Amino acid sequence: MSTLTIVLIVILVVLIGVCIGLYIFGKKAEKKQAAQREQMEAVAQTLSMLIIDKKKMKLKEAGLPAAVVENTPKYLRRTKIPVVKAKVGPKIMTLMCENKVFEVIPVKKEIKAVVSGLYITGIKSVRGGSIEAPQKKKGFFRR
Repeated sequence: MSTLTIVLIVILVVLIGVCIGLYIFGKKAEKKQAAQREQMEAVAQTLSMLIIDKKKMKLKEAGLPAAVVENTPKYLRRTKIPVVKAKVGPKIMTLMCENKVFEVIPVKKEIKAVVSGLYITGIKSVRGGSIEAPQKKKGFFRR
């Protein structure tokens, strides 16, 4: 056999090994995520809140408690996360939320949201309106 075929066979074996490793790692991560999702649903509660502001900002700039910042992995501390500033009862709180929920949350309106700790996982209702995502402007090339 020529050296070219030997090199191609070695590369093929390495690629198959990497694919199998990624498959196993993905399954473990999926199970871990499902367990975390179950845990969040177990402690979730419905709260009425007035949304003051919403932004996507870095974790350090968001004004979240120090324990939250310390427990996040270092590679995620620089990414922008959806942050909502809301008045819950007499307190003004800074909450994180899911991306799909962030797009739907109306500003300056009172909503009933499903909250798990400092994390908004869903919206039940909006006072004086409906739960719909605002229409985004079409780009120049999408027209």
